[in-house]
Amino acid sequence: MISKLDKNADRLQRHARVRKKVFGTSERPRFNVYRSLNHIYVQVIDDVKGVTLISASTMEKAVKEQIKDMNKTDAAKVVGMTAAKKALEAGVSEVVFDRGGYIYTGRVKSVADGAREAGLKF
Repeated sequence: MISKLDKNADRLQRHARVRKKVFGTSERPRFNVYRSLNHIYVQVIDDVKGVTLISASTMEKAVKEQIKDMNKTDAAKVVGMTAAKKALEAGVSEVVFDRGGYIYTGRVKSVADGAREAGLKF
């Protein structure tokens, strides 16, 4: 019998490998992306202090109203723009992008594009 592959376990291994190199400081925090089946979540994290500075997701009330009739890729772009606006308001202009072990296509790329359009540098 063939056992089914655990894709999330593979993603966690990739994420651990990336996290060896990607580290957020207070000057340049880490822009982390988590992608679930229906939603996407973004956090801007200062790894030195161990605190989350900014967060945004498709679960937020303001974002939910904007993405009502959008597909998931377009919704991810709105989440990226929202996170970038919040980060700029908090005084963060440069970040290190952490794709969370996901392949840089689709929704993950859309989040990054939205954040770049809103003025975040990485």
